[in-house]
Amino acid sequence: MSTPSADSRAEDKDKPAEPSDELVTTHHTLELPTGPLRYTAQAGRVVLRKEVITDGKSEGLKPVAEIFLTSYTLDDADPTQRPVIFAFNGGPGSSSTWLHLGLLGPRRVVSGDVGAMEPPPYRLTDNHETLLAHADLVFIDPVATGYSRPVKGEADKDFLGFTGDLESVGELIRLWTSRKGRWLSPKFLAGESYGTLRASALAEHLQSRFGLYLNGLILISATLDLGTVFADANNDRPYPLFVPTYAAIAHYHGLHGDRPLQEVLREAEEFASREYPWALAQDARLTAEERASVVTKLARLTGLSADYIDRANLRIEHIRFFTELLRDQRKVVGRIDARFTGPESDYARERFSSDPSTNALTGPYAAALNHYVRAELKYESDLPYELINMRANEKWSYAEFEGKHISVLDRLAAAMRANPHLKLHVAFGYTDGATPYFAAEQSLAQLAIPEQLRENIERAYYPAGHMMYVHPDSRVRQAADLAAFVRASSNR
Repeated sequence: MSTPSADSRAEDKDKPAEPSDELVTTHHTLELPTGPLRYTAQAGRVVLRKEVITDGKSEGLKPVAEIFLTSYTLDDADPTQRPVIFAFNGGPGSSSTWLHLGLLGPRRVVSGDVGAMEPPPYRLTDNHETLLAHADLVFIDPVATGYSRPVKGEADKDFLGFTGDLESVGELIRLWTSRKGRWLSPKFLAGESYGTLRASALAEHLQSRFGLYLNGLILISATLDLGTVFADANNDRPYPLFVPTYAAIAHYHGLHGDRPLQEVLREAEEFASREYPWALAQDARLTAEERASVVTKLARLTGLSADYIDRANLRIEHIRFFTELLRDQRKVVGRIDARFTGPESDYARERFSSDPSTNALTGPYAAALNHYVRAELKYESDLPYELINMRANEKWSYAEFEGKHISVLDRLAAAMRANPHLKLHVAFGYTDGATPYFAAEQSLAQLAIPEQLRENIERAYYPAGHMMYVHPDSRVRQAADLAAFVRASSNR
C-alpha cells in the first residue's frame, strides 16, 4: 500500500479549501390572532456545483457559486402535505428583500407610504399576514445579488444572463427540494418584475430538466414579453399598452376630475386596443382630422397637453411621461410607483434624474434587511448586501434572443400544456409604471394554450404600484388573495 509523497502532501496543504455551505439555523414564534406560529429559519450561502465533463469523462462536481437564501419552515408539520414557495425579485440584479420583508415573510419592514414615509433609522414588525401561515417559504438571491457571489476564480458573466440565471436558480431549487425531502410537497414559484419572466421560464426548465412539476406560479407586476414594455424606432407596441397605466396615474393625481377609475380605464383600454395602434401604424398616412382626434383623446386620457403629444409624434415614452405629467407643479412622479412624487434639480429636463418612489423605499428596506439578517437570523458576513446591483443589470446578457424580442410566452405555454394542473396568479398594480398592467394582459392573451387552460389563470388588481404591498390596504388584501390561491392550488 503506497503512501502520499511529501510533495503531494505539500500540494494538498497549499491547495485552497473547497467552499462549503454556511447555513445558520434559528427558531422563532410568531403570535397570530389564530394562535402561535412556531417555525425554523435558515439563512446563509449554499454552494452551487456543476458537473464537469471533459472528453466524455466526468471530472466530478466543481463549485461555481455561493447563493444566499433564507428559508422558513413550520415546526411539526408534515413536509409532504405542506406547500413550499420559492420566491425572488427581479431587476435583473435585485435581491429578494422586497418580497421577503414587504409581503411574504414573518417579519416586515415598516416603511410608511405616500405622504407618510417613515424617517430613518426605520424599524421591523411582525407580519401577521405572512404567507408562512399557509406555506413554507424560501427566498433566493440570485448570483450578484444579496450575499450571492461566484466562487473564487469563477466569472460572474456565467450567471449574468438569461440562461445562466435560469440554470443556477433552478439548480438551487432542485438542491433544496431534494435535501429537505420536499419532492411530494405542493410547490410554487413567486416572482416579481423580471422575477415573473424568470419564474415563467423556470416552470418549463424545472419540468423538462428535472421532472419537477409545480402547482402554481405567483406573478407580481408581471412582464413576460419585454417587447411590450420597451419601445424603440422599430417597435411601437409598448406605446398603446402604457396608455391605461398613464390614465390610472393621471386619475390618481386628480386629472380626471370625479370620474370613477374603472370608467377611465375602460375608455383607455378601448382606445389602446383599437384606434391608437391603428393610428401609429398609419403614421404619415393619417389625415389632419384623424391625427387631431388621436391627439385630443391621448391628451384627455393621459393628462398631458395636446401640444406635447403632437410634438412627441403621438408616442409617449414612459420616463418622459413621469417627468412631464406634473411639470407645472414642479414635481416628477415615480416609475416604480407613480403615487410617489418628488422634486427635480431642473424642471426643464426631458427625463427625471431619479425615481422618487425608488428613493423613498430603498432606505427602509436596506436598513431592515441588514439589521434583520444579523440580529435575528444570526448570519454574519462582511460582504456588502447587494439590494439592487445595477452593474449586474447593465451586464445582463440576452444572447439567446438575438434578433428577436425577449419573451418567455412560449416556455410558459409549454409548461402549462405539459402540466395542465399548473395555476397562475397574476397581480397588477394600476400605478406601476415599470410593468404596465395592460401589457401583461396582452401577453397572457397570447399564450398558446387550449381554451380550458385559461381557467387556470386568476388576476388581482390593486390601486398602487410595482410593489403594491407598500400600500397598507393593498398589502392586507394581497396577502389574503395569495393565501387563497395557495390553498386552492395545493390539491391537498
